[in-house]
Amino acid sequence: MIRKLILLLYFQIATTILAFSQSDTADYTRYADPLNGTKGLIFYYGRTTPFVGPPFAMTKWSACTQPGRIGRPIYQYLNTHITGFRATHKPAMWMGDYGHVTLLPAVGTMSSDKLTQDLTYSHRHEIATPQYYSLQVSQKGKKMTVEMTATSRCGILRFSYPEREQSDVVIARLHGHIEIDTIRREIRGWNTERESEALGPPLPSFKGYFIIRFDQPFTQWGTTDSGQLHGGTASISSGACGAWVSFGQHRVEARVATSFISFDQARDNMAREIDDQGFDQIVSRTRAEWNKYLSRIQVDGGDHHARDIVYAGMYHALLFPREFSEYGRYYSAFDDKIHEGVSYNDYSLWDTYRAEHPLFLFIAPERVPGMIQSLVHMYQEGGWMPKWPNPTYTNIMIGTHADAVIADAMVKGVKGFDEKEAYRACLKDAMTPPDGDAHKYWGDRVPWTAYEARQGLTYYDKQGYVPVDKTAESVSCTMEYAYDDFCVAQVAKMLGHMDTSRLLMQRSLHYKNLYNSETEFFAPKKYDGTWSEDTRAGFTEGSPWTYLFSASHDIPGMITLMGGREHFMERLDEMFRGWHYVHENEPGHNYTYLYDYAGAPWKTQRRVAHYRHTKYRDQPNGMNGDDDCGQMSAWYIFSSLGFYPVVPGTDEYALGSPAFPKATLYLDPDDRSKKFEIIAHHVSRINKYIQSVTINGHKLDQPFIHHQDIVSGGQMIFEMGPRPQRKLWK
Repeated sequence: MIRKLILLLYFQIATTILAFSQSDTADYTRYADPLNGTKGLIFYYGRTTPFVGPPFAMTKWSACTQPGRIGRPIYQYLNTHITGFRATHKPAMWMGDYGHVTLLPAVGTMSSDKLTQDLTYSHRHEIATPQYYSLQVSQKGKKMTVEMTATSRCGILRFSYPEREQSDVVIARLHGHIEIDTIRREIRGWNTERESEALGPPLPSFKGYFIIRFDQPFTQWGTTDSGQLHGGTASISSGACGAWVSFGQHRVEARVATSFISFDQARDNMAREIDDQGFDQIVSRTRAEWNKYLSRIQVDGGDHHARDIVYAGMYHALLFPREFSEYGRYYSAFDDKIHEGVSYNDYSLWDTYRAEHPLFLFIAPERVPGMIQSLVHMYQEGGWMPKWPNPTYTNIMIGTHADAVIADAMVKGVKGFDEKEAYRACLKDAMTPPDGDAHKYWGDRVPWTAYEARQGLTYYDKQGYVPVDKTAESVSCTMEYAYDDFCVAQVAKMLGHMDTSRLLMQRSLHYKNLYNSETEFFAPKKYDGTWSEDTRAGFTEGSPWTYLFSASHDIPGMITLMGGREHFMERLDEMFRGWHYVHENEPGHNYTYLYDYAGAPWKTQRRVAHYRHTKYRDQPNGMNGDDDCGQMSAWYIFSSLGFYPVVPGTDEYALGSPAFPKATLYLDPDDRSKKFEIIAHHVSRINKYIQSVTINGHKLDQPFIHHQDIVSGGQMIFEMGPRPQRKLWK
């Protein structure tokens, strides 16, 4: 045991030395812990997965500690067993995997019990980085080691077995076809499984193709069907098929290529990405790809725990949406056909429009046009932009927040996508009710009938609100449609459609129609105009408190509606003091910043620092709520820098409380001389209050900055202190 621990420590040290010897820049991946957020109970943890692969990888690799399904992650830190090592497309706990393939090592004569065996492991023998993963597993006391590295569409696995034992690799059960080619030392197959299939339209042509090429010849082989072995059989198609191969060597390498297009495309992906390079070269290449992105924010000094949380957060934020195109072509899950172009998929838009997509403008700006054009392609191919594709339409969550992503990018100057088609897609969201809207109640995760887009839009347009007795989640829908109307209005304005912009700006005030001045909450209203007796009906993932301040696109109007600044702040205070604010979920992520708009920015500074310190840690139990494809992480990153995009679709950021003495944003991927430095003199856990702020020598007279202030470069300097400056800004 001591010898193994020494060897493990030696490997970690050697890996770090190798990383620095191969690069003239710092290795930021040593701070980005993929295990952050993987540990917790039931709801209150990040529910992240320690994926291996480059940023935005099409296919990611992970150890599986349990069978995955909707509502259950494939990796949970508290579990003590391994069920396989998977090429996965599962983006989040609440969404499904699709087109996946799972490999499982085994020792000894193959038997049916080895097809589903659980291998034990200890985290003491686990190494997790964005570019490399290693784990020692045990099959009834017999130790094996599995190592993984990956490119965007391919992975390499190394299996090390005990000497003088038969070594086996099992391809776990899948729905489709599998074949063994002993001449090429390959296993090929496809998997049609989509765990979210019932939530979206049928896709007759969908297949997740894979080719697994081994570096050793097979001594035995066979296929499996519903847990039964068929030794010597080389091909099978069924709803529960698999395969196994045995070797006479104690070390075996498997190179795996994936595709959503064809076997030929999978083979081309393998040739382009891994054929001419060894395992260690791929580790170095993927590390370099991560460092290219992670180094775009450099934090210096301060709490090293906060630094590690920032880079773990960047790792999480840079995972999704995933690449879906394969060297100029892509399978579309919106018309079930192959197209030319660039594609991304698995957008968690209800979550990520808030801070993650605005963050991409700084840490992945070259990706943003392709992400937006992909949404436009989905509109062209399927009729609508999606809200949560997995990989096709699902009616998960509410609102049409692709509108917000497009508006935010356009307002901040992003080019490189079809703006006119993007506008047409946004306008359809705003103006066209979904099929059957007048007689469907809709609802979350109901079996697919049609794309719901803005459910209840029929009523929202005519009555000025979504009635609780006609449409599910009615209050939340009304609030979010009002914000989406605001966003589409910005797109219309930028393209010169002024009449449409004015109409949508007026409609963006519909949220006021659900404010009950007696209860001082937004409340469910029936079709006949009377208030519902159930004041908690009609909300999505929250309570009336959760949506009380959600009209962020009209903060001055919301302040007036609630009786003015003083009463508005009293309600904010009541929400925070009464434990009604839930940072663990997205709807209120900008609420800590609303004091800036009401004349008490020092309260924003206090709240931001508090939630930054209490809801995030640099440990496997790293965050208190579901990361939701990077949104929880994006909140932390912005809030550590000292500003936040309260209203995506505008160019304004509200100031908070910076975490580091110095942070640098490198604004141009090709020119590191273009940068924006954030200096916070005297900052500490105690010195969390802003005493003054200047940008390039000019003192700010309000707690807000604009996008152009940042992308023009220069310095923002905070003077920090232990006491709030209540009269700094009036």
